[in-house]
Amino acid sequence: MSERTPKQMYLDMARGIQPDRLLQYCYFPNPYARFPMTCMNTNTSVLAHTPTENGELIDIWGVPYVTTRETGYSPLPKPGVFILKDIADWRDVIKAPDLTGVDWKATAEKDLAGLAAMGVDREKTAVGLMTHLGYFQQIMSFMGFEEGLCAMVEDPEEMKALVDYMSAFYCDVMEHIIDLYKPDFLQLTDDLATWKAPFMSLEQYRTIFRPAYEDLIRFAKERNIPVAMHCCGNCTMFIDDWLEMGVTYWDPAQLSNDLVAIQKKYGDRLVVCGGFDMTGELSDVNITEEKYKSIVRETIDRYTKYGMYVFDGWLFCDPEDKILNSHNRWTTEVCEDYGLDAYQRNR
Repeated sequence: MSERTPKQMYLDMARGIQPDRLLQYCYFPNPYARFPMTCMNTNTSVLAHTPTENGELIDIWGVPYVTTRETGYSPLPKPGVFILKDIADWRDVIKAPDLTGVDWKATAEKDLAGLAAMGVDREKTAVGLMTHLGYFQQIMSFMGFEEGLCAMVEDPEEMKALVDYMSAFYCDVMEHIIDLYKPDFLQLTDDLATWKAPFMSLEQYRTIFRPAYEDLIRFAKERNIPVAMHCCGNCTMFIDDWLEMGVTYWDPAQLSNDLVAIQKKYGDRLVVCGGFDMTGELSDVNITEEKYKSIVRETIDRYTKYGMYVFDGWLFCDPEDKILNSHNRWTTEVCEDYGLDAYQRNR
């Protein structure tokens, strides 16, 4: 029997079916991989950031973003620049773009052709569709964390009204695009926690943010496709809610969470994509190849014992930094070689 494609294995994991080998999570094409990409997320370019003459990017809400070589050109909100000072003024400041006249079909064809040009083979790689980086993250980019977190406490009704406004916009976009892009899964994102603790209480999450995500998840349920949640930090307390909502995959599942305990508790109901953070010894540029690879092997053995596990660990760095990029190469080599029989060895 021939091996299933990475796409088949990744999607089968959402149904509790063990993969043939360890899969490695992909944020973009991995230059060191010999296997096809496991998964790849896409969005409609209608919602893409607009470049400016000074090298910044402006998102659809008017927030400026900047990039740096050191972070692999990942865009981040421009420090100290906030477009919303008071949550009570959001109706005057936050305006959804007018999408009248958008040729959604032509846009989808262009975007999907772009995926193919990146080397994404949809027969072998699962494609997830996303629309935004998270309601909480987006509002923090509007206001900054100090004002944004205070607004959640002082005026939760207005905060929820803003989230509902954004949700209506993104659901309208999803209505136009989901059947054109035909995704294999729905990708949700929102970094709700610091390394040590969540930014909010469970009550705040359930009241302000959860309904908006359930509105998007409805599109996946209607098409019988699985749902993934990207959430950094110590976000263990949200998992029960995610599963109730219909989420199956969680990335990047960082080590501030007790991942083994989570796997034992939820078993095959939750696909844990993560388990490898570039901290401590791993962040040492002088670490030897053998030591580094031994930690990757230990990680694989630890998390393939319980539940469904996808290795997710990538160092976003200067593309020309040979030392740090060699760490990404070492990671991939171990995942693809040592991970070949990981499940057979550890189950």
